[in-house]
Amino acid sequence: MINVIDLFCGAGGFSWGFKDSPYNVELAIDIDPIVCKTYKLNFAETKVIKEDISKLHSLDILKFIEDSIDVIISSPPCEAFTNANKRRQKNPLDRIFLDEQGRLVLHTIRLIGDISPKLFIIENVPQLGVPELKGYLKDEFKRVGYQKIYFNLLRAQNFGSASKRSRLFITNFKIDPKKNKKLQNLSIIKVLESLPDPRSIHNIPNHQFIHLTEKKMKKIIKIRWGDSAVFYQAVNRINTNWKKLYPDQICPTILGTSRYIHPYDTRILTVREQARLQGFPDDFIFFGNPNQQYNQVGEAVPPPMSKFLANFILKNYFEGN
Repeated sequence: MINVIDLFCGAGGFSWGFKDSPYNVELAIDIDPIVCKTYKLNFAETKVIKEDISKLHSLDILKFIEDSIDVIISSPPCEAFTNANKRRQKNPLDRIFLDEQGRLVLHTIRLIGDISPKLFIIENVPQLGVPELKGYLKDEFKRVGYQKIYFNLLRAQNFGSASKRSRLFITNFKIDPKKNKKLQNLSIIKVLESLPDPRSIHNIPNHQFIHLTEKKMKKIIKIRWGDSAVFYQAVNRINTNWKKLYPDQICPTILGTSRYIHPYDTRILTVREQARLQGFPDDFIFFGNPNQQYNQVGEAVPPPMSKFLANFILKNYFEGN
């Protein structure tokens, strides 16, 4: 078996790619009790602990582990680095030293150094790889025993997700996305058309109709494809929300706060519809209230992306060894 630990596991989008033999996700850790419940619902065999990773010693982790760990996957929070955060620290190094959430990247490196897996993958927003941080992170990894570090930028839409998502994967091995067979982009309507109307009687989890206030309904009735009802300030730009989707395109990036308007209906997408666009199967269940469920979908590593990574390292680093 190839033993895996998932740090900052969230709902389990990253673990999903590693769920099948010969992989064995031995342990998953997150501080949020709601996402821990979601994770356990979908990965019954994995030990899940609710813990603050900044306060966790590697010995606390190893007592849950029966065998040596081959792979660590980790998705520390991205708020300190993302362009969507208008309160982000100006100096890139301050984002990792002064911001409490930014420092969680350093705690990830600390635990990787202590546990010494053969391979590791840290997922985050591309802004974690700016030159000022890249050099510092390489030095930190050298300090804990990893000499070669790679900063891999991948796009979820190239791996079977029907939503755009550029993500940085920091690894101790080189990822070659060209080794993935070329996938045709899916369209929003192709992905969603087999789902029933959420107002009808059905048994699909997380596909409940979301009731809107009269004020919001009046707003979205007027919106055309590609237009948005909400605008907010980000770093050097204006971001949008409540966008009406083009049916024949893929979805813009799905964030935890994202709410999209159905291309042909006067309503926002359900949690299940946004989960489908991320690449989650319909039997993946999200626990919590609707906002918590939307958040879990938007913060996840898209499952098609994690599946590619799991297959890539299996073929190139474990098979035949």
